[in-house]
Formats: sequence, structure tokens, C-alpha cells
Amino acid sequence: MIFQALNSMKNPKNIVIFVSGNGSNMSNLIAHFDSNPDIDVESVFSNKKECLGIINAQKAGVNTVTFSKQELEDGNVTELVDLLNIDLIVLAGFLLKIPIEFTSHFENKIVNVHPSLLPKFGGKGMYGKHVHKAVIEAGETKSGITFHYVNENYDEGNIIEQFECEINPKDTWEDLESKIQQLEHEHFPVVIEKLLTQ
Repeated sequence: MIFQALNSMKNPKNIVIFVSGNGSNMSNLIAHFDSNPDIDVESVFSNKKECLGIINAQKAGVNTVTFSKQELEDGNVTELVDLLNIDLIVLAGFLLKIPIEFTSHFENKIVNVHPSLLPKFGGKGMYGKHVHKAVIEAGETKSGITFHYVNENYDEGNIIEQFECEINPKDTWEDLESKIQQLEHEHFPVVIEKLLTQ
């Protein structure tokens, strides 16, 4: 009985989410983990004070933190995340390049989703519609998403999992964007759960 009581009182795993834009993946994760007592979205961080991601996080009752590029590079953000006792940092449409001091301090604790099957269509400038347009223009027959750990180089961290979708000959980049978003919303919460509970 005592063991069961202690087990039921275990602390949840804490994550922070970094966003720069609308934060649809962020909102999906917040809604998903709102009903999961084992994982808590502790805060949402952003380099843009007025982005929709920050506004929606505040509406959902999640703590928010905004910072400048300089504060990220100076180590102020690193110190704050350290104080929060975070188990995982989740990038959900965060567009700033993260300095090596941050990535090395949180090695294998930063996870990103990229909207292509890496190593294809990754690197500087390859995000959002830029990726989808490049995939369509290249005549690819499939695309997908790649969950990976983040290091100091764009999209070069170790791959965690990948999920594919088919591209039809008549698909536009907007069609592909819709398919990719569906994949992200379906798999993002599950991948985070696996990383934190296995």
C-alpha cells in the first residue's frame, strides 16, 4: 500500500516547447499532455513576443517566456531552462539557430521535427514551405517527417524516428504541407511520450 501511494505521487516529466510562429504542433502537444499526468508542458519559450504560438500558449494557461537572440547566445536562456529542471526541450517551429553552448549543455535533450525525410531537404533555409516546394520541384514520390536530436548544425543531429507519406503527381506544395502537418500532429506526442517514458 505504501509503495502504491508513493508511486502514484511520482513527479511528472517536464518539457519546454520552443516556438517562433503559429505553434500548431505546440498547441497539439499542450492539448495532448493536458490529459497525461506523466508529462507536463512546463513552459513555452519564443524569440518572438507577439507570435501566435505565445498567444495560444497563454490562452491554454501555460507559462510563457520570450527572449532575444542575444539572450540565447549569452547563455541567459540556458540558465533559465536549467532552473526549470526540464527533462526534454521540444522545438516546434523554432527558427533561430541554436548556439553550440546550448546544444552541448543539453546534449540529447533537444528534439526537433523536420518536414522531410532527412538527410534530404535539410540545412539552412530549409523550413516550412521552402522544404515542401523543394520536394515537389525535385519530383519526389514520397516525403515525410524526421524526429531528430538537435546539435549545432541545422538538421544534422541523430535521427530518432521517421514517418512517410506518398506524393501524388498532381500534389501542390500546399497539398504536401497538409499531409506533413497531419503526420506531425499524429506522431509528435507519441514520439515525445516514448522518449520520456521508456
